[in-house]
Amino acid sequence: MTTCFSKKISIGTTGKYPRHLIKSSVTVFGGILVAVILCQPQSVQAANQAKLDVALSTPVILRGSVQTAFLKVSLTGFPVPDARLRTPVNVALVIDQSGSMQGEKMARAKEAAMTAIDRLGPNDIVSVVAYDSTVHVVVPATKMDDRERIHTAIQSLYPTGSTALFAGVSKGAREVRKFKSDNRVNRIILVSDGLANVGPDSPEELGNLGRALASEGISVTTIGLGDGYNEDLMVALAGASDGNHAFAETGSDLATIFSHEFGDLFSVVAKNIKFKIRFSEHAAPLRVLGRIARINGQTVSSRLTQLYASQEKFLLVEVKVSPTYTVEKGEIASVDITYSNTVDNVTDVLSKNVSVTYTDSWSTVEDNRNDDVMVAGIELVATEAQKSAILLRDQGKTREAEAALEKNALYLENAGKKYKSTKLKTRATQNRSAKKNLAPSQWRKQRKMMYDDNFALENQQAW
Repeated sequence: MTTCFSKKISIGTTGKYPRHLIKSSVTVFGGILVAVILCQPQSVQAANQAKLDVALSTPVILRGSVQTAFLKVSLTGFPVPDARLRTPVNVALVIDQSGSMQGEKMARAKEAAMTAIDRLGPNDIVSVVAYDSTVHVVVPATKMDDRERIHTAIQSLYPTGSTALFAGVSKGAREVRKFKSDNRVNRIILVSDGLANVGPDSPEELGNLGRALASEGISVTTIGLGDGYNEDLMVALAGASDGNHAFAETGSDLATIFSHEFGDLFSVVAKNIKFKIRFSEHAAPLRVLGRIARINGQTVSSRLTQLYASQEKFLLVEVKVSPTYTVEKGEIASVDITYSNTVDNVTDVLSKNVSVTYTDSWSTVEDNRNDDVMVAGIELVATEAQKSAILLRDQGKTREAEAALEKNALYLENAGKKYKSTKLKTRATQNRSAKKNLAPSQWRKQRKMMYDDNFALENQQAW
């Protein structure tokens, strides 16, 4: 079996692709080679190319009955062949310096920020923005050629005033835009311990800001410090922009979180990733779990801002598969993914088709079940149920929230036994633990932990 993929490549990069792989004619237009089709045996993975996997939870279904299945479309980044080839970064640190950041919080935030930016190289860009009641550009966007000056500026931060979070992120975005480029990883890292009490302050408004930044190729990572910040805002902003999110219970957690975040920054291998799934008349998309996506008739589309080396990111669609009486096997969808390859500086296009086989035997259905896809689907369904429990607790319906968490725990526990999944059993234990921590004195911290866990699962965050 042969796998084919296309690349839009500049004339100077053709030497990267062995002549025996190029099977079609080549057209030169404006200095770009177009309509280049590279074909290779399926067992051979193209160098510096992400891996596309498409799988159904039940690739064999019963003939003659409408059934639902999970379709998992995943993209896994390739290892960076040489650390010297990493994509330069353009990062703005946006730091809350409102009055609540007094003492150890601010000291730890400064320390973590300085340690993190010391990992940047001469081709990287950094800016530092601080906000309280107003916003201050502490370090305008600049190359890392004067570390001492940047350290001194960060050390000058002093907590006072209120929290103009929206304005702080907006100002950070302006600094990133000064050097924004398709050849850089463009990122804002926000650290805050408080509520947004100056300017726009709703999850919807922060989510809209995140979506607008994502459309520019800028992602926002949000780090909530302590138990006083608004996780609804922070998660909305990070999720909509395809950034990361972390709950730092104390200031001492910031160094580890910054280390993970900069590790991600330095390992981006793909940007501007676009998913498109087109379903045939034999199937219909019902919902997309976890990620933000659009369903338009028979087409599902979604996008990611970036993909990291060796990391899997996936889209999970719940699908209704129609019955058939006339064929043994039928195609139900085609999948296309395009992305900008940051190592080779080319655009990769990957495609695969999805088919189901029909049978009259239930045992054949069970024997061919894909348990990995089932587990991924169950995890995300359970996450939706956990969100409903959070809403109940927010409404003061503590007993109903406890019942919902216990029901979810049983669902996860039973599925964990059926599919022999440690992950599902662990999630069941987490739901039961949350059930015990709904009292007012425990709820603020517990809510943040649940938001943190849910975000990491839905966004396939590696840390």
